[in-house]
Amino acid sequence: MASLSLHGLPNIPLIEPGDDLADVLAAALRDGGFQARSGDVLVVCQKIVSKAEGRYVLLDGVTPGERAEELARITGKDPRLVEVVLSESDEVLRAAEGRLIVAHRLGFVVANAAVDQSNVDQDAEGERVLLLPEDPDASARKLREGLRDRLGLELGIIVNDSFGRAWRNGVVGTAIGIAGLPAIHDLVGKTDIFGRPMQTTQSAYADEIASAASLVMGETDSALPAVLVQGLAYEPSEQGAAARLR
Repeated sequence: MASLSLHGLPNIPLIEPGDDLADVLAAALRDGGFQARSGDVLVVCQKIVSKAEGRYVLLDGVTPGERAEELARITGKDPRLVEVVLSESDEVLRAAEGRLIVAHRLGFVVANAAVDQSNVDQDAEGERVLLLPEDPDASARKLREGLRDRLGLELGIIVNDSFGRAWRNGVVGTAIGIAGLPAIHDLVGKTDIFGRPMQTTQSAYADEIASAASLVMGETDSALPAVLVQGLAYEPSEQGAAARLR
Protein backbone atom coordinates (compact mmCIF):
# COMPACT_ATOMS: atom_id res chain seq x y z
CA MET A 1 0.00 0.00 0.00
CA ALA A 2 1.95 2.98 -1.31
CA SER A 3 -0.91 5.48 -1.50
CA LEU A 4 -4.50 6.08 -0.46
CA SER A 5 -7.29 8.24 -1.82
CA LEU A 6 -10.04 9.74 0.33
CA HIS A 7 -13.22 11.20 -1.17
CA GLY A 8 -15.86 13.12 0.78
CA LEU A 9 -19.39 12.27 -0.37
CA PRO A 10 -21.19 15.55 -1.21
CA ASN A 11 -24.88 16.43 -1.06
CA ILE A 12 -25.82 14.19 1.83
CA PRO A 13 -29.04 15.69 3.24
CA LEU A 14 -29.67 16.49 6.88
CA ILE A 15 -30.52 13.21 8.56
CA GLU A 16 -33.65 12.74 10.64
CA PRO A 17 -34.70 9.90 12.96
CA GLY A 18 -35.84 6.89 10.97
CA ASP A 19 -33.95 7.79 7.78
CA ASP A 20 -32.43 4.80 5.98
CA LEU A 21 -28.70 5.60 5.99
CA ALA A 22 -27.88 2.76 3.62
CA ASP A 23 -30.23 4.29 1.04
CA VAL A 24 -28.78 7.77 1.59
CA LEU A 25 -25.16 6.62 1.32
CA ALA A 26 -25.76 4.33 -1.65
CA ALA A 27 -27.38 7.24 -3.49
CA ALA A 28 -24.46 9.52 -2.61
CA LEU A 29 -21.98 6.98 -3.97
CA ARG A 30 -23.95 6.51 -7.19
CA ASP A 31 -24.80 10.16 -7.78
CA GLY A 32 -21.27 11.31 -7.00
CA GLY A 33 -19.83 9.10 -9.73
CA PHE A 34 -17.53 7.25 -7.34
CA GLN A 35 -16.13 3.97 -8.65
CA ALA A 36 -16.48 2.13 -5.35
CA ARG A 37 -15.11 -1.40 -5.19
CA SER A 38 -15.31 -4.25 -2.72
CA GLY A 39 -12.58 -3.73 -0.13
CA ASP A 40 -13.01 0.05 -0.06
CA VAL A 41 -13.85 1.50 3.34
CA LEU A 42 -16.67 3.95 3.99
CA VAL A 43 -16.12 6.10 7.07
CA VAL A 44 -19.37 7.55 8.41
CA CYS A 45 -19.62 10.32 10.99
CA GLN A 46 -21.19 9.22 14.25
CA LYS A 47 -23.61 12.13 14.24
CA ILE A 48 -25.58 11.00 11.21
CA VAL A 49 -25.73 7.45 12.58
CA SER A 50 -27.01 8.71 15.94
CA LYS A 51 -29.49 11.05 14.25
CA ALA A 52 -30.90 8.26 12.08
CA GLU A 53 -31.24 6.11 15.21
CA GLY A 54 -33.04 8.92 17.06
CA ARG A 55 -30.48 9.13 19.87
CA TYR A 56 -31.73 12.51 21.07
CA VAL A 57 -32.53 13.53 24.63
CA LEU A 58 -34.61 16.62 25.45
CA LEU A 59 -32.99 18.39 28.38
CA ASP A 60 -36.31 19.78 29.58
CA GLY A 61 -37.37 16.22 30.35
CA VAL A 62 -34.27 15.45 32.48
CA THR A 63 -34.35 15.71 36.27
CA PRO A 64 -30.83 15.97 37.71
CA GLY A 65 -29.97 13.75 40.65
CA GLU A 66 -27.82 14.67 43.63
CA ARG A 67 -24.60 13.48 41.99
CA ALA A 68 -25.36 15.45 38.83
CA GLU A 69 -26.01 18.60 40.86
CA GLU A 70 -22.71 18.14 42.69
CA LEU A 71 -20.72 17.65 39.48
CA ALA A 72 -22.51 20.59 37.85
CA ARG A 73 -21.27 22.86 40.65
CA ILE A 74 -17.71 21.60 40.15
CA THR A 75 -17.69 21.80 36.36
CA GLY A 76 -19.99 24.74 35.74
CA LYS A 77 -22.08 22.61 33.37
CA ASP A 78 -25.86 22.39 33.08
CA PRO A 79 -26.94 19.82 35.70
CA ARG A 80 -29.42 18.33 33.21
CA LEU A 81 -26.56 17.73 30.78
CA VAL A 82 -24.48 16.19 33.56
CA GLU A 83 -27.34 13.81 34.39
CA VAL A 84 -27.41 12.65 30.76
CA VAL A 85 -23.62 12.19 30.84
CA LEU A 86 -23.91 10.05 33.97
CA SER A 87 -26.60 7.92 32.34
CA GLU A 88 -24.12 7.07 29.56
CA SER A 89 -21.15 6.48 31.88
CA ASP A 90 -19.75 3.71 34.03
CA GLU A 91 -17.39 5.93 36.03
CA VAL A 92 -16.43 9.57 36.44
CA LEU A 93 -12.65 9.82 36.09
CA ARG A 94 -12.13 13.56 36.46
CA ALA A 95 -14.31 16.57 37.21
CA ALA A 96 -12.94 20.12 37.18
CA GLU A 97 -14.00 23.54 35.94
CA GLY A 98 -15.22 23.03 32.38
CA ARG A 99 -14.16 19.36 32.33
CA LEU A 100 -15.97 16.08 32.92
CA ILE A 101 -14.01 12.99 31.83
CA VAL A 102 -15.77 9.65 32.10
CA ALA A 103 -15.50 5.98 31.19
CA HIS A 104 -18.34 5.58 28.71
CA ARG A 105 -20.54 2.49 29.01
CA LEU A 106 -19.02 1.32 25.69
CA GLY A 107 -15.52 1.37 27.20
CA PHE A 108 -14.18 4.64 25.78
CA VAL A 109 -12.57 7.28 27.99
CA VAL A 110 -14.08 10.51 26.70
CA ALA A 111 -15.21 13.98 27.73
CA ASN A 112 -18.91 14.33 28.59
CA ALA A 113 -19.60 10.72 27.51
CA ALA A 114 -19.53 12.14 23.94
CA VAL A 115 -22.92 13.75 24.63
CA ASP A 116 -22.97 16.56 22.08
CA GLN A 117 -24.85 19.63 20.91
CA SER A 118 -22.63 20.71 18.01
CA ASN A 119 -24.32 20.34 14.61
CA VAL A 120 -27.52 19.32 16.40
CA ASP A 121 -30.58 21.24 15.27
CA GLN A 122 -32.79 22.17 18.18
CA ASP A 123 -36.30 20.81 18.52
CA ALA A 124 -39.37 23.03 18.87
CA GLU A 125 -40.04 21.23 22.16
CA GLY A 126 -36.79 22.51 23.69
CA GLU A 127 -33.03 22.08 23.91
CA ARG A 128 -31.75 18.63 23.02
CA VAL A 129 -28.49 16.70 22.95
CA LEU A 130 -27.26 13.76 20.90
CA LEU A 131 -25.85 10.51 22.32
CA LEU A 132 -23.57 7.93 20.73
CA PRO A 133 -25.33 5.02 19.01
CA GLU A 134 -26.56 2.38 21.41
CA ASP A 135 -24.24 -0.20 19.78
CA PRO A 136 -21.90 1.38 17.19
CA ASP A 137 -20.56 -2.00 15.99
CA ALA A 138 -24.11 -3.15 15.31
CA SER A 139 -24.76 0.13 13.47
CA ALA A 140 -21.68 -0.47 11.31
CA ARG A 141 -22.74 -4.06 10.55
CA LYS A 142 -26.23 -2.90 9.57
CA LEU A 143 -24.79 -0.29 7.20
CA ARG A 144 -22.44 -2.84 5.67
CA GLU A 145 -25.30 -5.26 5.04
CA GLY A 146 -27.52 -2.50 3.66
CA LEU A 147 -24.86 -1.28 1.23
CA ARG A 148 -24.15 -4.86 0.16
CA ASP A 149 -27.84 -5.27 -0.70
CA ARG A 150 -28.01 -1.98 -2.61
CA LEU A 151 -24.62 -1.92 -4.35
CA GLY A 152 -23.49 -5.54 -4.42
CA LEU A 153 -20.20 -4.55 -2.76
CA GLU A 154 -18.36 -5.77 0.32
CA LEU A 155 -17.36 -2.45 1.86
CA GLY A 156 -15.63 -2.02 5.18
CA ILE A 157 -17.53 0.37 7.44
CA ILE A 158 -16.19 2.63 10.18
CA VAL A 159 -18.36 4.85 12.37
CA ASN A 160 -16.05 7.60 13.61
CA ASP A 161 -16.16 10.33 16.22
CA SER A 162 -13.70 12.93 17.48
CA PHE A 163 -12.19 12.09 20.87
CA GLY A 164 -9.54 13.75 22.98
CA ARG A 165 -6.42 11.89 24.13
CA ALA A 166 -4.68 11.59 27.48
CA TRP A 167 -2.10 14.34 28.03
CA ARG A 168 -2.74 15.87 24.59
CA ASN A 169 -4.66 18.93 23.47
CA GLY A 170 -7.05 18.57 20.55
CA VAL A 171 -9.30 15.84 19.25
CA VAL A 172 -8.63 13.13 16.70
CA GLY A 173 -10.89 10.90 14.64
CA THR A 174 -11.52 7.57 16.34
CA ALA A 175 -13.34 4.43 15.18
CA ILE A 176 -16.22 3.70 17.56
CA GLY A 177 -17.96 1.18 15.29
CA ILE A 178 -16.29 -1.22 12.84
CA ALA A 179 -17.54 -3.85 10.40
CA GLY A 180 -15.70 -5.87 7.79
CA LEU A 181 -12.13 -4.78 8.52
CA PRO A 182 -9.65 -5.21 11.37
CA ALA A 183 -9.75 -2.93 14.39
CA ILE A 184 -6.17 -3.94 15.22
CA HIS A 185 -3.23 -5.16 13.16
CA ASP A 186 -1.20 -7.36 15.49
CA LEU A 187 2.46 -7.10 14.48
CA VAL A 188 3.85 -9.22 17.32
CA GLY A 189 6.27 -11.76 15.83
CA LYS A 190 6.78 -9.81 12.60
CA THR A 191 10.36 -8.75 11.96
CA ASP A 192 11.71 -5.24 11.48
CA ILE A 193 14.15 -4.29 8.68
CA PHE A 194 17.01 -5.81 10.70
CA GLY A 195 15.20 -9.10 11.31
CA ARG A 196 14.39 -8.31 14.95
CA PRO A 197 10.98 -9.75 15.96
CA MET A 198 8.41 -7.28 17.25
CA GLN A 199 7.48 -7.89 20.88
CA THR A 200 4.43 -5.73 21.59
CA THR A 201 3.49 -3.60 18.57
CA GLN A 202 -0.16 -3.47 17.59
CA SER A 203 -1.39 -0.96 15.02
CA ALA A 204 -4.75 0.70 15.69
CA TYR A 205 -5.68 0.16 12.06
CA ALA A 206 -9.29 1.34 12.07
CA ASP A 207 -8.46 4.37 14.22
CA GLU A 208 -5.79 5.45 11.74
CA ILE A 209 -8.31 5.26 8.89
CA ALA A 210 -10.91 7.14 10.96
CA SER A 211 -8.39 9.87 11.72
CA ALA A 212 -7.45 10.30 8.06
CA ALA A 213 -11.13 10.52 7.10
CA SER A 214 -11.70 13.20 9.75
CA LEU A 215 -9.30 15.49 7.87
CA VAL A 216 -11.68 15.34 4.90
CA MET A 217 -14.88 15.56 6.97
CA GLY A 218 -13.84 18.62 8.95
CA GLU A 219 -15.10 19.46 12.42
CA THR A 220 -17.60 22.32 12.03
CA ASP A 221 -19.68 23.20 8.96
CA SER A 222 -17.99 21.16 6.23
CA ALA A 223 -21.08 18.95 5.75
CA LEU A 224 -19.09 15.94 4.52
CA PRO A 225 -20.24 13.25 6.97
CA ALA A 226 -19.07 10.27 4.90
CA VAL A 227 -15.70 9.56 3.28
CA LEU A 228 -14.81 6.78 0.84
CA VAL A 229 -11.27 5.46 1.40
CA GLN A 230 -9.65 3.57 -1.47
CA GLY A 231 -6.30 1.82 -1.82
CA LEU A 232 -6.30 -0.09 1.48
CA ALA A 233 -5.11 -3.68 1.68
CA TYR A 234 -6.53 -5.75 4.54
CA GLU A 235 -7.97 -9.12 5.39
CA PRO A 236 -11.72 -8.91 6.13
CA SER A 237 -12.46 -9.17 9.83
CA GLU A 238 -15.38 -8.90 12.22
CA GLN A 239 -13.32 -7.84 15.25
CA GLY A 240 -15.41 -4.77 15.97
CA ALA A 241 -14.34 -1.74 17.97
CA ALA A 242 -14.34 -3.66 21.25
CA ALA A 243 -11.14 -5.43 20.14
CA ARG A 244 -9.22 -2.22 20.90
CA LEU A 245 -10.27 -1.93 24.51
CA ARG A 246 -7.85 -2.81 27.30
